[in-house]
Amino acid sequence: MEKIAGTEQEEVLQVEGLKRPRELEADVVKFQNKKDKWVAFVGLKDGKPYEIFTGLADDEDGILLPKSVTHGKIIKNVDENGNKRYDFQFTNKRGYKTTVEGLSYKFNPEYWNYAKLISGVLRYGMPIDQVVKLVAGLDLDSESINTWKNGVVRALKKYLPNENPMSVVCPICGNLMQEQDDGFVCTSCGNIISEI
Repeated sequence: MEKIAGTEQEEVLQVEGLKRPRELEADVVKFQNKKDKWVAFVGLKDGKPYEIFTGLADDEDGILLPKSVTHGKIIKNVDENGNKRYDFQFTNKRGYKTTVEGLSYKFNPEYWNYAKLISGVLRYGMPIDQVVKLVAGLDLDSESINTWKNGVVRALKKYLPNENPMSVVCPICGNLMQEQDDGFVCTSCGNIISEI
């Protein structure tokens, strides 16, 4: 079937291409900012970041996963009243599936709303390097939300194509450094390292 630009048929095809599958493969990225431990669930579609859920990694207010869990599935469930819930499922060391229900209810609502916004940008195909720049450039109100933002940037940087055969991580802030003249410079904190 031929699609004609600017027609209703083209719009239907574009919307169907964005429909989220019920299940998405997901990477788990754990990181620490200051004293807080965080976890990010990055939903992947066709091997590319499609959505991100983040929050504190603890068993009281957030989610605590075994250290060995680095991959799983994010499952979207809709109840009989149309309420949506996102669950994370992984296979444990013994081969049993373990499901953490209600990702959407385990994390701080402010972080959840920002993550929904970032997920929307990812779903519409903005290049990952531009998403990283966009998130890194956000000027948010509190130190806590800026700490969260730095972790999201770190989680998404994992998906940047590696143009340098050698990746150097800044020992001060943990972000990737860029090669410059006789060394490396961190674009986040300004730290400079002479030849490695």
